[in-house]
Amino acid sequence: MTTHTSSALTSASQAREGNDPIFRLNGEARARAEAGESILDATMGALMDDEGQIAVMPSVAEAIARVPTGKAAGYSPISGSPPFLEAVRKDLLEHPDLLSKSVAVTTPGGSGAIYQAIKNFVEPGHQALTTDYYWGPYPVIAQHLERDVSTFPMFSSDLSFDLEAMKRGIRQHLDTQGRLLLILNFPCHNPTGYSLDSGEWMGIAEAVREAGKEAPVAVLLDLAYHRFGGESADLWIDALPKMLDTTTVLLAWTASKSFCQYGARIGSLVALHPDQEERNKLANALGFTCRATWSNSNHLGQLAVTDLLVDPELSKRADADRAELVELLRTRVEAFNRAAGAAGLDVPRYDGGFFVVVFTPDGEKTAAVMRDMGVYVIPLKGAVRVALCATPESEIPRLIAALRAGIDQAEAEQGDSP
Repeated sequence: MTTHTSSALTSASQAREGNDPIFRLNGEARARAEAGESILDATMGALMDDEGQIAVMPSVAEAIARVPTGKAAGYSPISGSPPFLEAVRKDLLEHPDLLSKSVAVTTPGGSGAIYQAIKNFVEPGHQALTTDYYWGPYPVIAQHLERDVSTFPMFSSDLSFDLEAMKRGIRQHLDTQGRLLLILNFPCHNPTGYSLDSGEWMGIAEAVREAGKEAPVAVLLDLAYHRFGGESADLWIDALPKMLDTTTVLLAWTASKSFCQYGARIGSLVALHPDQEERNKLANALGFTCRATWSNSNHLGQLAVTDLLVDPELSKRADADRAELVELLRTRVEAFNRAAGAAGLDVPRYDGGFFVVVFTPDGEKTAAVMRDMGVYVIPLKGAVRVALCATPESEIPRLIAALRAGIDQAEAEQGDSP
């Protein structure tokens, strides 16, 4: 009998982790809760009601149930169902001029849209550019594609968006790579909860337009949480015309958040460009990636979401269902902001979205202390991410107490360091 002494996996694949850190901590929290412990799990980006159950929109459940099984069982077109793609484009872009400059493909959730953007707009060995607080899978996706992600400081000293740092990052990318993919996860940034104001959006648009005069530039707006934003949720639209003067604009859309259907894996990447020939190239490139990666996307989900977007009666009910959830989240945001201020916690501007960060000298130490208290958050460099989407309002005092204890311990140990 022959014994194999080496792995057939490639060298790069042999050291892979098999699970995401967020899902790993979520699994640990769930196991402790199932064993009878009192656990507050603020790790996952899924909206939960105040009883701790995943929030489901009745209109969405109805839309899924009424799709004919024979129709859902068939393949969707490779790039996605045309009525679905048209509905998504109209959901994002109400102005006819912007609609006419757009093409789209269906993706498996927002993650698929990110994958499409990095694959098609970053050369192998190059880097995309994003803020130094970012959704953890950005570099994971990029590295899997033999690309990477570099960052610039997101916040100025007054905790406003650091436009000058972004400009320096853009300059470096143009000088070293001769091109740029800029990823911006606003409004309701994950993990910080920060949303840009109008002045910040227009400053970004001007910087992007200037960069596009020098080299090929694409800007990806990851809009995963924009339907759960506050007053600033739709300000990004006003920045598009200036960006489109010289750049390609990409919009990542997902039903995971908009319709609370995380498991359906329905998303889209919308690409905007003023030139028809370039739009044809964009559509072809994105469709090729669909076929070469996941092939056809979930047909049932596309059919159901199309009805939710275009059927007047069902769309009205979906908007009403979502409005209730937005209000649920808003009350948590307001309660958290009040309690965080009273406790002296250091947080960025936060008016909506699933997450907020709390700054700390040591994210790992703070999260570890909180876990000992039965409260789970995600450690980051210099902060912890809190999923208010999964935190009942009644549990916010417990959350704040654990955050204060974890930060105090981190500060104490930092003070003891030589």
